[in-house]
Formats: sequence, structure tokens, C-alpha cells
Amino acid sequence: MIALDDVSKCYPNGAYALRDLDLRIETGEFAFLVGSSGAGKSTLIRLLVRDELPTTGRVRVDGADVAKLKGSAVSKLRQRVGVVFQDFKLLPQRTVAENVEFALLVTGHTGRKEAEAAEHALSLVGLAHRRHHFPRELSGGEQQRTAIARALVSHPRLVIADEPTGNLDPVTSWEIIKLLVRVNELGTTLVIATHNADIVNALRRRVIHLDHGRIVRDEREGQYAA
Repeated sequence: MIALDDVSKCYPNGAYALRDLDLRIETGEFAFLVGSSGAGKSTLIRLLVRDELPTTGRVRVDGADVAKLKGSAVSKLRQRVGVVFQDFKLLPQRTVAENVEFALLVTGHTGRKEAEAAEHALSLVGLAHRRHHFPRELSGGEQQRTAIARALVSHPRLVIADEPTGNLDPVTSWEIIKLLVRVNELGTTLVIATHNADIVNALRRRVIHLDHGRIVRDEREGQYAA
């Protein structure tokens, strides 16, 4: 599902965010990205969704070399990759259902099936009853579940979550993680960038540890700290 071959990312000021990364994540895997702030996790995520391109090396997602994608091919890639953010990124003037439908609109979908797809995604996250509410009327956990529904609405093969529990209390954080575990159990590849050591240590999934832009540890059934 994800393949990085000798990938580096250097910014115009000469600072390296990533150096010499080689990485494979298989279809259906569940992996945590861990490391201190500035370790390179967010840059790696931006490369995977083609928000940025590598300076050197090759990034492949679901078989596609992201640097070679043009025009509609970029939209097609983003239909296959759902992203969940720490700060939700919901549109405040749109309802829950409209926020979820919007993810289809921006990737070129049109037609009556948008509402049906949004309804199905909201049912998966247990929010169908809140479809007509606005983000300001939701709790933090409900906003994050809306964001997860938005990520799932196009039936992606890969979901990337960037600090999905960063703004949530411990109980709500576990609800979100259990939901993401269920998404993975349904066959979706899942990559979660997190600073939450308790969650990583409890789940004992694959742990990829970044430090100063390099992979310093990659363990199956790993823990947050070595």
C-alpha cells in the first residue's frame, strides 16, 4: 500500500525534514508513526497525500508514483486515501452530513448518491442521528467522528490519521481509537501519527519511530518507547 524508496525532503532553507527513508506498509496493516515534534511525521503524511513532493527518492501509494501524478490522477489518489486531522477541519457553516458530502464534491463526485454515501459513513461512526447538526453543536468526540466519516465516505483503501486524539479527553480518545481499529478490521490500511503513549502501548501494533527525519525503529507489536 505504501512504499518509500530512499526518500528525502529538503526545504529551500537547506533544512532536511526527512532523510533516506525506506519503508513498506502492506495492505490491511495498522501502523503507528511516533516521534517528537519536528521528527518528520507530518512531512511524511504530506508526501503520502501529495501535498508535497520528495526532493529525492520515490513515494508510491496504492501502486501510484505520487510525483508522476497529474490533474485528475491526483484526485483519484485522494479518493483512495482518507485523512483525519487533529483539529477536525470541519466547515462551520455546513451540517454534519454536508461536511461529509463535501469530501465527495472536492474529488469530482456529483449526483444523488452523495447523500446516500454520507448517510452510510455517518452510520458507521454512529452519528446518523446528528446529520442535520452543525459542528458547533457537537462535542469534540462527535466532531472527530464526523471527520472520520468524511475520511471514509469515498471508501478509501488507506486512512491516515494525524494526531486524531490530540484535542480529546482520555475517554473520548479511546472511543476514537476503537472506531479506527474497527475501520482497520474491515480491511482498510491504517496509519496513525500520535504522541499518545498509552494508546500505542495498549494496542501493541506496528510502531515506526522517526527521529530527525530518519526511521530509527520499526517494530511489530511495538511500544511507544524502546
